[in-house]
Amino acid sequence: MYQTLTSISDSELREEYVKRFTKQNGEQLKSSRDSADHLRSVFADYPADQEHFAVVYLDGQNKIIATEVVATGTINTAAIYPRVLLKRILELQAVSVLISHTHPSGSTSPSSSDRALTRKLHHGLALFDISVIDHIVIGDGYLSFSDQGLL
Repeated sequence: MYQTLTSISDSELREEYVKRFTKQNGEQLKSSRDSADHLRSVFADYPADQEHFAVVYLDGQNKIIATEVVATGTINTAAIYPRVLLKRILELQAVSVLISHTHPSGSTSPSSSDRALTRKLHHGLALFDISVIDHIVIGDGYLSFSDQGLL
């Protein structure tokens, strides 16, 4: 009836995690933990040795319109173009976004460039009445910019 952990493959564990924690369009993200679980499941199919950047597009009731990985980079960087993000946000008619990226090193401490990008997106999108509700860094754990008062 129950399988021991040693009899379950890594791919089976990943599939189960993705099945349990991936939120569907129309669902709400209720906390930073909920958001991190959702994003970790989204990143599960991407190579762990590269940085990936995702955006969760949200409607006026904070329901998910779409979740997309918008950039993949190297071991310590992924190029993000605010203009391209804005275009997609407007196409989807999102009211707010939650941004996230992975740290292949496992550290969840935001770098100075992570902080600078967050500020740039937060202030730039605000000009269009679009809110950045959080920036989640996924490593061995997760860090929420909102929870830490960094947003």
